[in-house]
Amino acid sequence: MTAELVRGQNHTLPQTRLEIRISAGSPVVAGATLADESGTVRGAEWVAHPGAHRLPGLEVSRQAAAGHRLAVDLEALPEAVHRVTVLLALPVGTGGPARFGATAAPFAAVTGLDGTEIATFTLTGLDAETAVNALELYRRQGAWKVRAVGQGYATGLAGMLTDQGLPGAAELAATIQEAVARSLARSVAPPPPRTPEADRVRQTSGPHAPPPAPSGPTTPSVTGTSPGPGTSPGPGTGPATDPATPTAGAPTPGTPTTPAPGTPTPAAAGTTAPTGPINYAHPRRRPSAPPAPPPTPAPAQPGQAPQPVAGDATGWSMDERLYNQIWGMFEDLARAVAAYRSAVDFAESRMGQELDRALSDPRNRIGGAGDRAREEARVKRDELTARAREALDRDLGQLAAEAAVVEPALPAAYAGWDNPVWHAHRIPMELPMALRLGDLHLPERADLRIPLLVRLPLERGMWVDSGRTASEAAALMDGDRLRRLAMETAVLHAARLLSVYPPGEFSVHVIDPAGAAAGPLAPLVDAGVLAGPPAAGAQGVASVLAHLTRRVDLVQMAVRAGAADSLPPDLDTGEQLLVVNDFPHGFDDRAVTQLRYLADEGPAVGVHLLMVADREDASAYGPVLDPLWRSLLRITPVADNHLADPWVGHAWTYEPPVVPPDSRVLEQVLAAVTTARRAAGR
Repeated sequence: MTAELVRGQNHTLPQTRLEIRISAGSPVVAGATLADESGTVRGAEWVAHPGAHRLPGLEVSRQAAAGHRLAVDLEALPEAVHRVTVLLALPVGTGGPARFGATAAPFAAVTGLDGTEIATFTLTGLDAETAVNALELYRRQGAWKVRAVGQGYATGLAGMLTDQGLPGAAELAATIQEAVARSLARSVAPPPPRTPEADRVRQTSGPHAPPPAPSGPTTPSVTGTSPGPGTSPGPGTGPATDPATPTAGAPTPGTPTTPAPGTPTPAAAGTTAPTGPINYAHPRRRPSAPPAPPPTPAPAQPGQAPQPVAGDATGWSMDERLYNQIWGMFEDLARAVAAYRSAVDFAESRMGQELDRALSDPRNRIGGAGDRAREEARVKRDELTARAREALDRDLGQLAAEAAVVEPALPAAYAGWDNPVWHAHRIPMELPMALRLGDLHLPERADLRIPLLVRLPLERGMWVDSGRTASEAAALMDGDRLRRLAMETAVLHAARLLSVYPPGEFSVHVIDPAGAAAGPLAPLVDAGVLAGPPAAGAQGVASVLAHLTRRVDLVQMAVRAGAADSLPPDLDTGEQLLVVNDFPHGFDDRAVTQLRYLADEGPAVGVHLLMVADREDASAYGPVLDPLWRSLLRITPVADNHLADPWVGHAWTYEPPVVPPDSRVLEQVLAAVTTARRAAGR
């Protein structure tokens, strides 16, 4: 049965030799891009277009036309290719429509070689766009799927190719339009034949051969209008954008004009989403050999999804595979829910239109005709909604099964505090890729949690919002209890950072001007893992800020001068974390200026900020502190839906980390930090 897709919905492909048929109301240019696992098009040799119409496993038309047939052989694609994106564009200077909104909605169909339709998609809702990302075929857990995208660009081909990370996008867009203008017409040949051994011959040389794999992967980050997951939220935050910080994480680069997919990007105030592709290559890893292939999922029974496998994404290590897999789960959940919500909205809209048409006839307003029309419209609405829910439940079930496999396999840096991995944790000798800040979920299935991961070293500071106006849950809580929870959350983050850094490479400083956080800080103080006693009073605040400001200044000057050997011998060049409680209490104007300086300049040289504050307490400073709040990744001590993914912009509920009741895991972890430091003589 043909799957009629709506924007964001995906469908499994039952075969690998396909045709993609395009029908449009006027001549359009059809092309396709190949992308790696991060969605990046590595060069012009990864783009099939009228001027270079054939790539390994892919062939497109060499002219603009109202109908196209693209030939695809997924088995013949280069191994580094994980996505095939089908793009459409209006030709320039032909006298045709100047925007997609002025022509009939394009229609795309994915078919087998025998013409049997597998999935179809009508690209509705376009207006000023002159180029559109129609479909993408992508590899997931060893299987290929098709996703309806429909992401339009008013900036044309150049904007679309730039969004996919292609160097020289504007030049290639001009080349494509020139090839169309020359009318290099040629029919599409079938995919290359199989060898006697039934294997597809892969093209490994020639003008369109893919370049060698880069030294590290790139993934989208997750971001939010209140700093989102995986901001580099998420968890690009993706998941995702870059899976959600979830520097958890919507389409940022390229300024698309319609919602679509990614570098894990909302609802809370004051955040600007980063733009452009983010390089997620591990800053301290220089592999000399290519990554090992991910494990192959167990074969599935006919009609069933493959069995999930922990670490099935690509990467240089198992940690990197798990990191990329979590981003994939984050993105899949975002898109599955987007497809469901879009289908429900469509069903409601169609019911309203049918009722309007039926009741606009006065003859239907009397007797039973009007009631029948209403009932028929509701039945159709319910049928569409039920089908959408069935598809969503299927996707959610697959993701839940994958989460059940992935969660127990996570290393300590990615694991929740209730994971048994912490009981055998040893302080590592190498910095991990990322750190878990909590979990994200959507209301369609609250028990399906996606870890919110941020890259290490931290690229921005964090702010634990202790204000009662931050969310509905916070407004119902006692103010003192909320502030204590906020400080306990900050302590858990500090302890996790201490536990994943090699001994002596991470120090924690605390500013607690009034001594109000003595209780929550007790685990850190008792374990002796702080760089010094918590600073109190105006003098203590000034002393700590002066020390860290001096460190930032000296390291910056040494880096700029290329004279790292000239740093004072007493200067600690390890990573530093400053935990600030009750800001701005105890801060004068000079101290506030120094804090802003640390937030802006510190991360680049290893000084990071973790603030516990109520923004309302600092309202007297007015807009002066707005850049400070925007520069920090905002998290909450209670569940709150202020984060967004970078693909469709869902409001994700963030769940802060929590230690299980009566557990001593925090004390055990801090004791391990102390033991490792003593063994290293630090």
